Amino acid sequence: MRTSFWFGVGLALALAGGTVDVARAESVTGEVIDLSCYLAHPATGQGRGHRKCAETCAKKGLPMGILAKDEKVYLLLEDHDNPKGYADALDKAAEEVTVDGKLVTQGGMAGIVVESVK
Repeated sequence: MRTSFWFGVGLALALAGGTVDVARAESVTGEVIDLSCYLAHPATGQGRGHRKCAETCAKKGLPMGILAKDEKVYLLLEDHDNPKGYADALDKAAEEVTVDGKLVTQGGMAGIVVESVK
């Protein structure tokens, strides 16, 4: 069922003129970051000292990501059929975690549909 869902997403985006890599299973290890602060204040918008602010931003619904060990940033995306993994990731703001899910890219932006967090 999930395979057909991702095929449909890819097909819809392709027909709409966008490009998308087919989703593939992936694990990404890194720090859960709040993207608003990370992008606007890169020197202070990450790390353990930024935890309280990142938790506040997550509760406001601001976008969250994972800063991987290779310095790539992935937007965290909720799996609508399994929202628990995404909620678990938001609870780990400013902590290092491993996120398992489907890696997707579109227009130069990378994201991971969160299935689980370790």
